Amino acid sequence: MKISDILRKKKTFSFEVFPPNPNNSNLHDIFSTIDELNQYRPDFISVTFKSSGDFAQNTIELASYIQRQTTAEPLAHLTCGALDPNAVDKVTAAMVDQGIENVMALRGDKPADIPSDYLKCFQHASDLMAYLRKSHDFCIGGACYPEGHIECESLYEDLANLKIKQEMGASFFISQLCYDNNYYYRLVRVARNMGITVPIIPGIMPLTSTVMFNKIMHMAGASIPFELRVLFDRFRNDKQAMYEIGIAYSVNQILELLANDADGIHIYTMNNARVAADIYSRIHNVIEKELR
Repeated sequence: MKISDILRKKKTFSFEVFPPNPNNSNLHDIFSTIDELNQYRPDFISVTFKSSGDFAQNTIELASYIQRQTTAEPLAHLTCGALDPNAVDKVTAAMVDQGIENVMALRGDKPADIPSDYLKCFQHASDLMAYLRKSHDFCIGGACYPEGHIECESLYEDLANLKIKQEMGASFFISQLCYDNNYYYRLVRVARNMGITVPIIPGIMPLTSTVMFNKIMHMAGASIPFELRVLFDRFRNDKQAMYEIGIAYSVNQILELLANDADGIHIYTMNNARVAADIYSRIHNVIEKELR
């Protein structure tokens, strides 16, 4: 089933996983994680994508497993920046062969081993969306950025690009991680005023460790609210406390988002089914009422 068809009927509840590094893990570990996530009846599970090595094939294998072995729909990411049209055709043909109907079309970050002109085929995610729409009947999702894309000078410039994604075929958007819901509310408000009408689903990534906190601060560019930063500063040397703080904060975020009529909830699990279980167990009644 296409995710766009689900979103016409209800808000969605979903998770994200990523393929293992072929050098130090195997797919069966992630199969077990997916089986655990399926207990919470997500509408879809997204699988991230890397164009190099075995990662692309692993994305397809995980998405196929979700298609065959769970009640969720798979959402296969496709990162186009380092791919030419022939490579995209090869990947999408494999997706079609596995019955995958939903694709998250992304430009992606520049890989370290790719020349500086690597974007010559697909300059933007919207270019990939347009290309996919010509030859496939995928339901296409796209990314959005509550605090604005780092390469854009303003939120309005970023949302002008988001509107192009909608025009090129995006049926819904999932936001990058955000720890201040006000940024998400602003994103939706301005997007609607600019004529962006498709669902915008907020993405939640629980910060459950000092390592994750430092990585988010260094890489993602997301603002950390003062109240969360204070807690992490106080308990950064207590692993269990850090985990509890991260789960509790995400739970509060989700409750507030649902109370303010968000289009769904998408949880970045980092392949940790325990995170999903602990969030779900605390608010399963709300999830059942609002997202089923």
